[in-house]
Amino acid sequence: MNRRYTPVSCDIYSRYELAILRRQWLRLAWSGPGGTPRLERLQPRDLVTRRGAEYLVARSRSGVTRVMRLDRIRSAEPLGPAT
Repeated sequence: MNRRYTPVSCDIYSRYELAILRRQWLRLAWSGPGGTPRLERLQPRDLVTRRGAEYLVARSRSGVTRVMRLDRIRSAEPLGPAT
């Protein structure tokens, strides 16, 4: 897998910001370590920048925190507000 970060569009970044503000759950599909495909229902909590790459910090219903690089997210389907 290419380790170089590819910035995402401002539109996509703004969608994540809006999901955070709305406390909206997303069905996220992304590539994990080594390119392993992942699919999980998560609530975005924050966007952070580390070592020149942008990351989404999210949590699962069970409270597990996930951190994923934005350029590795393949899809983010809105599921609705937190319950």
